[in-house]
Amino acid sequence: MIGPSAPADFVALYSRNLIPLYVVLCSLVWVLHDYFITLEDEVAYIWNQKPNFGRIMFFWIRYYTIVLLIFDVVQIHSFTLPWVRTPALCLAADPTMRIVGAISLWSVEIVMQIRIYALYNLSKKVALFNGILFIISIGLFLWVLVINANYRNSLIGGLVKLPLIGCPAVNGGSQWALWVPATVYEFILFGFAVSKSIVSNTSRVKLNHRQSLSAVLLQENILYFFVIGCLLVVNNLMVIKTTGIPWFGFGPFHASMGIATSRMFIHLRKFSSKNLDGAVDSVQGRISTAPAAVADRPDLHESLDSDNPSRGGFHDLERMARSSRHSRSLSDGADVAGPSRLGIT
Repeated sequence: MIGPSAPADFVALYSRNLIPLYVVLCSLVWVLHDYFITLEDEVAYIWNQKPNFGRIMFFWIRYYTIVLLIFDVVQIHSFTLPWVRTPALCLAADPTMRIVGAISLWSVEIVMQIRIYALYNLSKKVALFNGILFIISIGLFLWVLVINANYRNSLIGGLVKLPLIGCPAVNGGSQWALWVPATVYEFILFGFAVSKSIVSNTSRVKLNHRQSLSAVLLQENILYFFVIGCLLVVNNLMVIKTTGIPWFGFGPFHASMGIATSRMFIHLRKFSSKNLDGAVDSVQGRISTAPAAVADRPDLHESLDSDNPSRGGFHDLERMARSSRHSRSLSDGADVAGPSRLGIT
């Protein structure tokens, strides 16, 4: 416990309290800067989509991140005012910030579950397995959160009365375990993506010298899961006192997660829009010169026609599974009718 009789400890705590104040402002500027430099692509490649679950999730994650960072800034800086900061508010602020951050993470994990579901040919077993683990990770998070909230009063009760700027930036107890379930879950999804990249043939096939949609999806999934997993690990390390890493607050984590997810949506959508049309036209040309036994199959034409990127959405999952299997027979594994049908592009 730090008291007024320990000036060196007080100065150290006072200095640590300043770090989140500066870092959260940088995080907000980073999010706003990224928003404006990608707004043109958002308008060009997202706004023209028909309403679907993928489009809704993009807007939710994109704009929730901005609101979340504004909330971070307002919360942290308002608590620097002596008449605002009270012991009760300092106790309530910690679990509140973790919950609003977890909502962002859970939203992203829903999208990534659906991407894994698409990569594994709409496997219900994979979806059920990941869904159960997702619910378990949320339950464990809430359980640890309640334990930490009950312990928080004894941790900072005596420190709130000190003349600090803001609430005490102190972590302890079992707070290190709060993000462990989410970290483990992220690396499980990462393992699914890596496993698919190893065994998948479609990710290695190029159609008209273009990279396949499955290959792009796999690459982005692997990179994204790795980045988010590393962020969660760093977040856990900041809580552990023995690492010596100061507490930066949740601003960088919230910002990087929202930026990475938004850019992933935009990039995949841009790739689909620029490359998928040409690939579809090429295979349609092959159908027009194919034998009548192939050219007269309406399900193949339906597969190609329905792969127009402007129609992407989660509304047609089962038909995607059937028609994508037919379309693979035309291009030896190229994914002309691939994951874009899920609304994730």
